[in-house]
Amino acid sequence: MKKIFSTACPRNCYSTCSFKVHVENNRIINIDPHPDNKSTPEGICLKGLSYVERAHSKDRILFPLKRNLRGGFDRVSWDDAIQEISGKLKEYKNEFGPKSVLYYAASGMAGYVNELSEKFWELYGGATTMFGNLCWPAGLEAIHLTLGDNKHNVPWDIENAKLIILWGKNPAETNIQQMIFIEKAQQKGAKLIVIDPRRTPSSERADLLIQPKPGTDAALALGIAHLLFENNQIDKSFVDQYVLGFDKFVESISMYTPEKVTEITDVPVDFIKELANDVGKIKPMTLVPGYGMQRFANGGQTIRSLLALNVLTANIGKPGACFHYANLQSYVFDVLKEPMSYYPEMNSNPKFRRSVSMALLGEDMLLQKNPELKMIWVERGNPVTQNPDTNTVLKAFRKLDFRVVVEQFLTDTAKEADIILPAKNMFEQTDIIGSYWNPYVQLKPKVVEPAGEVKPESEIYYLLAQKLGYSNSEIEKYLPVPGNENIETHLKEKLKTFPELSWDSLKERPAIAPGNEEVAYSNLKFNTPSGKIELRSEVANKKWGVNELPTYEDPYKGEKDMYPLKLLSPNTKNRIHSQFGNLDVIRQFDPEPYAVVSIRDANERRIIEGDRIKIYNDRGELTTKAKLDFSLKKGCVVYYNGLWLQEGGTSNLLSKGRETDMGHGTAFHDCCVEVERIKDNPSQVFVKGGINE
Repeated sequence: MKKIFSTACPRNCYSTCSFKVHVENNRIINIDPHPDNKSTPEGICLKGLSYVERAHSKDRILFPLKRNLRGGFDRVSWDDAIQEISGKLKEYKNEFGPKSVLYYAASGMAGYVNELSEKFWELYGGATTMFGNLCWPAGLEAIHLTLGDNKHNVPWDIENAKLIILWGKNPAETNIQQMIFIEKAQQKGAKLIVIDPRRTPSSERADLLIQPKPGTDAALALGIAHLLFENNQIDKSFVDQYVLGFDKFVESISMYTPEKVTEITDVPVDFIKELANDVGKIKPMTLVPGYGMQRFANGGQTIRSLLALNVLTANIGKPGACFHYANLQSYVFDVLKEPMSYYPEMNSNPKFRRSVSMALLGEDMLLQKNPELKMIWVERGNPVTQNPDTNTVLKAFRKLDFRVVVEQFLTDTAKEADIILPAKNMFEQTDIIGSYWNPYVQLKPKVVEPAGEVKPESEIYYLLAQKLGYSNSEIEKYLPVPGNENIETHLKEKLKTFPELSWDSLKERPAIAPGNEEVAYSNLKFNTPSGKIELRSEVANKKWGVNELPTYEDPYKGEKDMYPLKLLSPNTKNRIHSQFGNLDVIRQFDPEPYAVVSIRDANERRIIEGDRIKIYNDRGELTTKAKLDFSLKKGCVVYYNGLWLQEGGTSNLLSKGRETDMGHGTAFHDCCVEVERIKDNPSQVFVKGGINE
């Protein structure tokens, strides 16, 4: 009998769409929009629609696998897999201590039940864990320093804006639901400006496209702030009452004349003046920064510089007036709101005091002593592909004695494992999720039985704990007894803290998070040390060693002297990082990898459309097909985020492991390369000191 369930997408994506899933004979057969989510009323994207295939893919891992002597994998029983893993865990704990095991978990699937993974490692006696994040913490910290909290107006409030600036963001591909509200605002007369080195589908809807050099966005923002002051377009009454550090900030930006900003950014003076004039005159303004800009070494200071434009023009706390970066109001179960949870010093549990940086994964793994790392456990992530400096990550992985990866598909990381355990998909266990864009708390129910011999991670951990010799009473202090009904009981207990959130209601539709502010900061209260908006932050200097004021620093420094082209690795509409690209329904639209090269850079290198090219620097190289683009800014080359080594290579073969200026973020984009044409050379991956697979 066919059943229809209300559910939500748990991927690491802005939209966190609600949808209705149709189930028949334990199979996902259709997906429909869910109109009760005002943020995502028109349905999910192509990736979401591909869940029909993904849930039942012929390539899905359905049984435990063990590496054989030929380098491939053989099916093994759960008993054998659990026996071997528990034996290794006992051995390493007894001989070297629990911190000889690295527990790596990423953001491949969101949900509150994920906390149970850490509970197992606490029961085990601890482990080496991760700090920082690959995604957004430099921007989170910048906003935290300035405004005190990470929140923004509800998504549909953009309709009220008269000026919308998409700064380094391309929602027409990566946040399609947001375009609904942008287009409604445009129909009411709003002006849309896009700032991006690329000409994207979002910029095709814009009134103005500005293309700065990558990494120079802070200089452009400070130049606009300079002109706002020069043209007497500061909201002085707002600044006097609510802002700390205005005078020193104005003094610090005196050098950012239009001519100086043009020299830094390559944006023409007339465009800088038009942009400043629009920011100064058109209200209300919503500025929507993308996450790419804060993935430079200067990322935190860049976001502080952009946010200053909202502050100076009083575009905060009003309908249509918003800095639309991250909204953590629906993360109702979080004890520590991000970004604080990313900091190693905020982890009060002594069992997890030793941790390694997400941004420096390979390097930090190799540096661990007393004890050295002997084993890694990976879940919800694909670090070989997605962490910087793939060559060093591979070296660190291959130095370990034992590797366990919990996965749905044979990813690049799974191929490095000694044992692969089949991971649940989003339909096979109940959970509750929030969103970093929309204001809803959502129930993601179990709607089908796990395929093959798949077990949810919580059940895997329970079995491991039993095999390690813990009593049932000890285990149940940390982990629920296996069974989805016990997971639901666990979640219902958590919901009791929030009487506004009814389990029965959540089964039908998403619910606005308790206490959500539809217009963020409408009370003009700011959770900063001074109680004001802090353009000048003493904490920024004491904690991170950056200037108290927003500044521009060149993120490339010596790198651009070695290689002339800046590598951009944006997200694509066909993937969420390294997920979805392996599915047939996606491949029909995106059949093979390619790099986008500016026509002028291509001409200088005698590259024509379709040529095979080598992209390289001193960290590695990859080969791919060239696609020429007249609109891409000269000096840039694009190779999309999320491609696998098995497909021809990840951009992280070329990136360096380094942190952002604040927040322990990851500076992927400070990456310069050279490109050259190659003849009659099949696609391959160069893995320094490793194996071509």
